[in-house]
Amino acid sequence: MYTTLITAEQLTALQRSAAPLMVFDCSFELMKPEAGAQNYRAAHIPGALYADLDTDLSAKHGMPGAHGEVVVAQDEGLPASGGRHPLPSREKFAAWLSSIGFANGMQAVVYDRNGANYCGRLWWMLKWMGHEAVAVLDGGLQAWQAAGGAVASGDEPARFQSNFVAAAPLVVLADTQRVLARLDQSDQTLIDARAAARYRGEVEPLDPIAGHIPGALNRPFTENLGPDGKFKPAAQLRAEFETLLAGRDPATVVHHCGSGVSALPNLLAMQIAGLGSTALYAGSWSEWSNTPGLPTRQGANA
Repeated sequence: MYTTLITAEQLTALQRSAAPLMVFDCSFELMKPEAGAQNYRAAHIPGALYADLDTDLSAKHGMPGAHGEVVVAQDEGLPASGGRHPLPSREKFAAWLSSIGFANGMQAVVYDRNGANYCGRLWWMLKWMGHEAVAVLDGGLQAWQAAGGAVASGDEPARFQSNFVAAAPLVVLADTQRVLARLDQSDQTLIDARAAARYRGEVEPLDPIAGHIPGALNRPFTENLGPDGKFKPAAQLRAEFETLLAGRDPATVVHHCGSGVSALPNLLAMQIAGLGSTALYAGSWSEWSNTPGLPTRQGANA
């Protein structure tokens, strides 16, 4: 069972073993949402299915309303989080997994071509569904091709429907109320995965308000990767996070970003580093900054 990272060579061996396996391509571009599916059809790991961030891994709810209320698509049920990419309900996500033929006994492997920015979402969501056997392909499609892996084009044949059954979550989902209640308390350490300029409030290309949640530390998710696009060694990641935390307990960490997606490479990196399974505030800045009355901060100081 692979539960954090898997190499291209390990994935090849897993494919040859005929073990129950499903591979997912999660490539995406925020500013050009259709590009992910186009890139998938141009080249993907043979047999991989495409998981779209907007339509498969998010509820159809969009931004909160003008007064902070969640805009609900009536046929979807209540989302599990707010923000620009609200989590679907666990029931809705289980139905999607069943519809594509994913079963409880399968090993899942997820990848993208975007520095693990998007595939971490599916990795975390499967853990959220109680599914332990899911791993991120280290280095993504680029590492697969560099290792001599073949690629296919077009769409893959549809799979027979399964009956995926959700179990107790293996990860912690934090909501706005929890984050607010523990703001400035020693039992919560917020880590913001956005680029430093967005964290400081100097630019904001996606959300109406610039800045960050008061007290949040900043670690851009790209800092987890080496020049080769793969995650840094576990010992290096551990040293970097311990420096950032400066004595704070890793168990208190709650990760966030703009909409709960790019925070996940940080969460995965802490697990690779042996610092435990930490929490995710999936609504992130897009929910926090659109909720009336919540404090925000700008500048370099947390």
